[in-house]
Amino acid sequence: MEAVAEMRQPFLKEWRKRVKLTDSVNAVRGVGVKKAALLARLGVRTVYDLLTFYPRAYEDQSRITRIMDLAAGTRATVLGVIQQVAERQTRRRGFTVLTALVGDGTGYAQAVWFNQRFLKGKLRAGQRILLTGKVDYAYGGGGQMAFSPVTSFALLGSQEDAAAHLGILPVYAATEGLTQKQLRQMTADVFAHAGEALMETLPEQIWAEYHLIGRAAAFRQIHFPKDTEELAAARRRLAFEELYLIQCGLLALKKQTAEHEEGIAHRANGALIARVRDALPFALTEDQEKVWAEISRDMEAPLPMRRLVQGDVGSGKTAIALLALVKTVESGCQGALMAPTEILARQHYDGLRELLTPLGIRVGFLSGRLTKKEHTEVLSALAAHEIDIIIGTHALIQEGVAFDRLGLVVTDEQHRFGVAQRSALEKKSGVVPDVLVMTATPIPRTMTLTVYGDLDVSRIEHLPPGRQPIRTFLRDETARAKIYAFVRREIERGRQAYVVCPLIEANEESDLPSAEEVYAELSRGSFRGIRCGLVHGRLRSADKEAVMRGFYAGEIKLLVATTVIEVGVNVPNATVLVVEHAERFGLAQLHQLRGRVGRGGDASYCILIAGRQAAGAERLRVIEETSDGFRLAEEDLRLRGPGQFFGAMQHGLGDLKIADVLADMDLLLLARRAALATVDDPAALDFVRPALLQQYREQFEHIREV
Repeated sequence: MEAVAEMRQPFLKEWRKRVKLTDSVNAVRGVGVKKAALLARLGVRTVYDLLTFYPRAYEDQSRITRIMDLAAGTRATVLGVIQQVAERQTRRRGFTVLTALVGDGTGYAQAVWFNQRFLKGKLRAGQRILLTGKVDYAYGGGGQMAFSPVTSFALLGSQEDAAAHLGILPVYAATEGLTQKQLRQMTADVFAHAGEALMETLPEQIWAEYHLIGRAAAFRQIHFPKDTEELAAARRRLAFEELYLIQCGLLALKKQTAEHEEGIAHRANGALIARVRDALPFALTEDQEKVWAEISRDMEAPLPMRRLVQGDVGSGKTAIALLALVKTVESGCQGALMAPTEILARQHYDGLRELLTPLGIRVGFLSGRLTKKEHTEVLSALAAHEIDIIIGTHALIQEGVAFDRLGLVVTDEQHRFGVAQRSALEKKSGVVPDVLVMTATPIPRTMTLTVYGDLDVSRIEHLPPGRQPIRTFLRDETARAKIYAFVRREIERGRQAYVVCPLIEANEESDLPSAEEVYAELSRGSFRGIRCGLVHGRLRSADKEAVMRGFYAGEIKLLVATTVIEVGVNVPNATVLVVEHAERFGLAQLHQLRGRVGRGGDASYCILIAGRQAAGAERLRVIEETSDGFRLAEEDLRLRGPGQFFGAMQHGLGDLKIADVLADMDLLLLARRAALATVDDPAALDFVRPALLQQYREQFEHIREV
């Protein structure tokens, strides 16, 4: 472990070598091929990645406590000598506990590490050790104290001065082969070499108005703070910068659309829209009518529409998208709907073709699985305007796809597409098309500013009347046999069912049942004689699609899956969803999975199986009690934090590295206000653009000329 005093000073030294933030992490002193590979496992590939690999915690190692003075429930640092080292296996497969007995002349304490076998060869009796962690009574230790777990430690030489290691130290999310000492040294080396690379990214008036410290100081203080005040100031500055830059990018996109792009002023709703509405087997709800009015107004304006429609599973977003696509056809344009999977795209195609073909609207389909001849014919018909509405997958954004006059782009399940992918489809026409984004993932209002800041937002908050609610039950694993007996009875009545598992295959890190294990157990046991299927993310696309088609067609009765079915097809005959180890999923994700059933007229059930010892089982009561996806999303955000929420959404902007939109809501609103001022100031936007393109190049490169 590098001395704290040294770590705070390296940026004061002059090195002959200078690095840029865009350089490979190999440019950092001490990082060779092996360490670069280990860093890559942590997502660190460039100097900038290392700089923004923020500490996950900090150790206050400002003073040493004698072992005799340790108190249960506190955090402390002790300096002692290892007396002995022991390792034991637990009943949990592959799980180990490593224990070292440490003495300092005033007493003895245990140091405990869980599942870190690689440390066994490093810890030896007679070594001096400085360790920090939470102190409690040792299990079965007769009143002896234990550091369980150890959060940071350093092995010291026989003459090494421990005082040099004391202070506030960063603790990083490490991986086997990389120590905290090495990560600290690498980070310190960036400061020594970066120089002017840490130049300011915020316009002067912004950081002055919002009382923010400078960027270089913020980076130094976030990694090596002298005190909590420095740390707080650093975090506020970096979180503000992160939220501000995202807002600048999104608002610049919106400004570009409003000021620099000529859109299509679609006609007012006419006879064709009226005929389609008459052909629908249901009347629009009040929420749907409101959203349809907003879309119609946007499409009839001369500026390109950019609108997000949020609605729970079954709320009727597809009907709204259908009307919007027909509206663009009625105005003499073409429409495109892009779905994240072939089978979902195919389902949209089948539904729209059945409804629209009798009305003279030509519907086409494009995916990567078409034959070369079919592919060529579709592209030719599309370019010649012999297709009015095209439904497809990512194949729609591939080179060679051209439209005669693209008037509307609809992306279904937007959380599976990034900003760049949407932009690629928008550029398939000589005119700027309207864009309608649909998501069945309810998003808290606090999130939309960060994720969809370039879009206007519409919400369908209520389900259509007459839909049967999905009955949701939370059970522990002792009820598993009864649950699967019930599922079998449902299947024997002619229904279908899903079983969702958190893992694809068994591994040493977890004793959770994998999808492969559950499939093998159920297909040979409780569901012997019933055709079962298995689908997960590691299957080849063709194999995955074949299984899903079999389930869609009713040939497969029980589908064992991972969360790949979260965005799935409409199978009205599926009435039961069982989720194994439900405590491992977020509430919003469970709600999305629950939406796989309840799509027909039959009673439907969602059964959540939680481990008996599951710490998070209590929060699952919320999903048992409510079907309001927006309420669940808010609760999920509060309980799990935005990192996991964002990660599940795959929104295309990358996870926030330091900002927390829940805790930093006030900061987000300030950043939004600052960004609004920046995009209206050409000089300020010019100042920000290099940082914006450096950090979010893929997403915002197309605003270079704004």
